[in-house]
Amino acid sequence: MPRQPFDYSLDYRSLDLREQPELYRVGKGEQGVLLVQPYKSEILPHWRFKTPEIARESSEKIYQLFLDYKAADDFIGMDMARKFLQMGVTRSRRYANHRTGQKYDGPVPDDQKGRSGAHGRDMLPLDVDPVKAESAAIFREKYLQAREDPDYKRLRKEWQEKYG
Repeated sequence: MPRQPFDYSLDYRSLDLREQPELYRVGKGEQGVLLVQPYKSEILPHWRFKTPEIARESSEKIYQLFLDYKAADDFIGMDMARKFLQMGVTRSRRYANHRTGQKYDGPVPDDQKGRSGAHGRDMLPLDVDPVKAESAAIFREKYLQAREDPDYKRLRKEWQEKYG
């Protein structure tokens, strides 16, 4: 069964996907990480990467949440914790490469707001921040632990077979 894309048409502000898990779609990468409740509210307060020390504490707490969801046989929670760990990598890398967090020159065109990509804008030159690079490496270690967890892989496969 092919993987179903993340469904952005749902009203996530009013949905509790712990109560309606059949609506959840894994999607691709970090899709939905800042939408899916109640998981977003449970994980987001712990997501930080400003310094390696903060990134270590954050990634360990989020990985512990991953393990707690695993113990509760809560695949959505596991997947959301994995997405937050992945987002720790990608956001830290963005700031590692561009100190301001701005990757492209100029504003996002009005008709492209909310979508990722260059949209015809030039990429800004690299302005490397080794502190954020270390934060990214810390998150990457925990992200890989979650992504490669045998139970997570099994549950993800079962979820995708059942729900798409």
